[in-house]
Order: sequence, then structure tokens, then C-alpha cells
Amino acid sequence: MSITSTTFLFLFLPLLFPIYYLAPKPLKNTILLGASLLFYIWGNPADLIILLLSILLNYIFANIIDLKKEKKTVSKLLLVITVIFNLFILALYKYAGFILDNINSLFNLSIDPPNLSLPLGISFFTFQGISYVIDVYRNHAKSQKNLVTFALYIAMFPKISQGPIVRYHTIAEQLEERKESLAKLVEGIQRFITGLAKKLFIANNCGVVADHVFSTPASDLSIGLAWIGIIAYTLQIYFDFSGYTDMAIGLGKMFGFDLPENFNFPYISKSVSEFWRRWHMSLSSWFRDYLYIPLGGNRGTALQTYRNIFIVWMSTGVWHGAAWTFVAWGIYYGIIIMLEKAFILKLLKKFPVIFQHIYTLLLIVFGWVLFRAESITYAFNYLKSMVGLNNNTFWETEASFYLIEYRIILLLGIVFSMPVVSFVKKKILSVSTRLYSFVEDVVVPVVYLLLFLLTIAGMVSSTFNPFIYQRF
Repeated sequence: MSITSTTFLFLFLPLLFPIYYLAPKPLKNTILLGASLLFYIWGNPADLIILLLSILLNYIFANIIDLKKEKKTVSKLLLVITVIFNLFILALYKYAGFILDNINSLFNLSIDPPNLSLPLGISFFTFQGISYVIDVYRNHAKSQKNLVTFALYIAMFPKISQGPIVRYHTIAEQLEERKESLAKLVEGIQRFITGLAKKLFIANNCGVVADHVFSTPASDLSIGLAWIGIIAYTLQIYFDFSGYTDMAIGLGKMFGFDLPENFNFPYISKSVSEFWRRWHMSLSSWFRDYLYIPLGGNRGTALQTYRNIFIVWMSTGVWHGAAWTFVAWGIYYGIIIMLEKAFILKLLKKFPVIFQHIYTLLLIVFGWVLFRAESITYAFNYLKSMVGLNNNTFWETEASFYLIEYRIILLLGIVFSMPVVSFVKKKILSVSTRLYSFVEDVVVPVVYLLLFLLTIAGMVSSTFNPFIYQRF
């Protein structure tokens, strides 16, 4: 089930809300867990086996580790076993086919890869399980004795398919004790509508342009069309993923939870390092705390630090998908961040801010070519078309068509990828508190109501369009 489907919006939520809100407090977690499991198995019931296995594995081992804390060797061994088992499940379902395909190609073999479908959200709930067990081992969190409560932490439907990757200690108290309120419900609904509008109006429309351009042979693209295609994808992936995050956070608030933010206007960054502090923040911090710092972080020599950065970014690329394009994408960012740490960041500060933004955006856009392309060869040829090295024309009628047809969507995407709403609110507040109160109390609710009606019309009339990160 998708959270942008009419089934979810007009059947799942309307049935869940009264049951959840009228239920006595001790049953709320059980009801929410049951709803989450129903949400999870809606599309493919077989996936539930992997999810339940992950839940039971991490629940049992974390409690044993908690009991054996005084025996460091035993608890550490149990931790290693648990992490390996988590990674094995992830590798089996996500990377087995990719690995065997490459072995077949390298050694001219014909080993049939296992016919395993990728369980929904496996990359996200696996990382949550690993972080939970490690935090229990490090004494950063107490093991959860209630299986229902722990299962809800892993399987909560707003975040299970695309995150954010929630650390157990950030939500532990809320799992035990939280307060639903009208104010939080309204805030959650507004946040959900914002995310839904991002997905339906900007991401999906930008996706039409990007999909068409990237289905064209790269050598046939004009310079203009190549740039239009990748700019459309740059906007699509941001509004698609941040839109989902807004919906997940909004749904969490509706049920009393405060889930962590995952995006902070990444396209306004002045360096690639800053970009990754603003983009998919829960994943970036996960790799920092559970891989980069344990490897030694920046505590060793410069060479060791660069090695650690390289390992982290190679892992980040692999996490995103079983393809060489993702590996190359991870290496690409690893090299850039190493160079920034070595000298580029110091050099950038000597230039005007606008130059820093241009530098960052260009590198991000080039990186999205690798991320979106079906092969490294296609990505390389696409980049050549962007800079005119394919003997391609500068502009043609197709580029004009997409620019004219989608100019409003592209412009809205560019504008709302920046914090314009908070900027306007601050300006209004500085002019008049009375005007600000009128805007907040009257204008904003009307805008959200109209936006909701428009998104409903869009949902009913549009075909199913899955989220980009749902396949990860």
C-alpha cells in the first residue's frame, strides 16, 4: 500500500483513526502495530516473514546482550553475530543477484540468481535494527522488554518503507508515553498535505520530463535537453523523497509521535559536505555514528581519515542499490568530500557565496546523472552531452517543448527547494503582528484546504507513481 493511494487515504486512515483514538491507552501500541503490519503486507504478504524475522532477531539478541553486559567478550560476540545476521539478510535479498551476475560475467558462468523479491523497506528497517542493538551494547539505550512495543518501533507504517531511519533512543519515551492532541493532529495533517502536494504536483511532473529524457539515447540529446532532463530529476528526487518524509512525519504527529527531520533545504548548501548534512540526514548520521566513528573517524592520520571517508561513501553508494552506478556515485562523493576536507573548503571561503552555491549545485547535478542512469556508460555519455562533447546541437524543438510545457512546475520546484515560506513569514511578522496572526489563523488553513482538495483531485485522476526511494 502506498501512502499516496486512495485506499490509504479513504479507507485505511479513516478506519484506523477512530479505533486508535477511542482505544484505551494500553492498547494503542497494539492497534498501531496491527495497522502497520496490515499496511506492510497489503502489496506482498510474503515480505512479512523477513520483517518478523528481523524484529525477533534484534529483540532477542538485544535483550541477551543487555543481560550479558558484564561479560564484555560474550556481549561483543553476540553483537557481532547480530550485525552479521542483519547484513546477511540485507545482502541476500538486495545484492545476491547483483553479485552472481558479476561472477557469471567475470568467470563466464551461468549460475542462476535466487528468485527473491526485495522486501519493502528492508534497507531502512535493517539499519534501524542494527542501530538499536549497537546502542544497547553501548549503553546508549535500554533493551525493550515488550515485544509489541519493539515491533512497533521497527514496523511503524509511516516510516517503514522510506524512513527516516529512527534511532531507538530518540523515540523510546514516545513508544511508552506520548500525548495526542488537537494541535499536534492539525500540525500533522498540514505536514502530510505539504508532502502529498510535493509528490503529486512537483515530483511526479518533473519525473515525466526526467523519464523521457533518460529514456533517450544520451548521444541523441541536445545540450539544452540534457540539462532540462537532469534539472527535472534533481527536483524530482528532492520533492519525491522530502515529500515522503513530510508525510511520514505528519502521520507520526497524528498518532502522537515526533519523528526526526530528514531534510533541511539541501540545495541551498555552499559545499558538498554541507549538502550531506542537509540531505537524508538520518542516513548520513547513521553512517557517521555506526561506521565512520568506529573506523576511527578523523582521529588518526590524514591518510586514515581519507580511508574512513572512502569506506563510508563506498558503503553509502552500495546501500542505495545493487548496481555499479550506485557504487560509482558513492565513490564520486567520497572523492569530493575528501578533496573538500583537504583544501577545497578553505579555498571556497575566499570566493563569493554565489560561487559556492554554483560549485555545489553543479557537483550535485553531475552526481544525480550517475544516480539516475541505468549504466555507467549511459551516465558518461549523458555527461558528455551536457557539456557538448557528443557533437550534439545546443538546442532543438524538443527542449523548447519541455521548457515551455513544464516551465511553471520547474520554477515552482526551484523556488520551493529554498526556505521561501519561512522567509515570507518572517517578513510578514516584521511588518505587523496583527497581519501575521491573520495569515496564520485564516490564510494558512484556507491554503491547506485548497491544497488538500487539489491533491485529492490529482490522486483520483493520476496513475500509480511509486516513490523513488521505495525501491531501496
